[in-house]
Amino acid sequence: VDLLFYIVIAAVLIFWLRNTLGTRHGSERERPNPLEGLNPSAIETRGKIIDISDGGYPDREMVEEILQGIDCQDKDAQQGVLDLIRADRSFDPHTFVEGAREAFPIIIEAFAKADLRTLKDLLSPGVYAAFEQAIEDRQVKGQTVTTEIHAVRKTQIMDVRLMERMAYVKIRFIADETSVTRDRDGSILSGNPDQITEMNDVWTFGRDLRDKDPTWFLYETSDDVPEHSKTDIPDAK
Repeated sequence: VDLLFYIVIAAVLIFWLRNTLGTRHGSERERPNPLEGLNPSAIETRGKIIDISDGGYPDREMVEEILQGIDCQDKDAQQGVLDLIRADRSFDPHTFVEGAREAFPIIIEAFAKADLRTLKDLLSPGVYAAFEQAIEDRQVKGQTVTTEIHAVRKTQIMDVRLMERMAYVKIRFIADETSVTRDRDGSILSGNPDQITEMNDVWTFGRDLRDKDPTWFLYETSDDVPEHSKTDIPDAK
């Protein structure tokens, strides 16, 4: 009777844990690069499909449709977006900006957690090397960083460059974050766990237009406006 009683308890606990925590089946995928596979055949704007695959340059009406909802710093940035569309018919600025918006907190939080595996899938080799070195320096000092991105409030295209076979898109991110750096004893060196800080960073994403892989990677990082008590992302390129 006692044995039966314990078996029933164990069964109830297993059922509760499965429903509370879920189960893993060994087939779960790692969180993908949000800028991977951005390869549509046409642009969908406000529910309307705009086909730009015929090789012609977008006319004024089409330009307005394509850039609807895209925050560009100036007319040069708008022209850069159009030039990129002409050079790469698979480029959809709406999909790209949304992917960059998702990649931003993933990269920031992965850097804080020293998650090199995630960073390697998102960064160019040069930027990855700078991030890896910054993480190693932090670990040697016994420091840890806790970061949470609460919201990405602005994603603005500042510049688009086409250089031979490469395309680069520079974006300004304005986001709200909470970041705390602690020493090996757990004492706070910088930041406040109860304070939200505005971060203003400029990142450049790049892609080889001749590469069949349509994935964009982070090629450059810099502070647009230096702030205190923020995640200390290294300036890298």
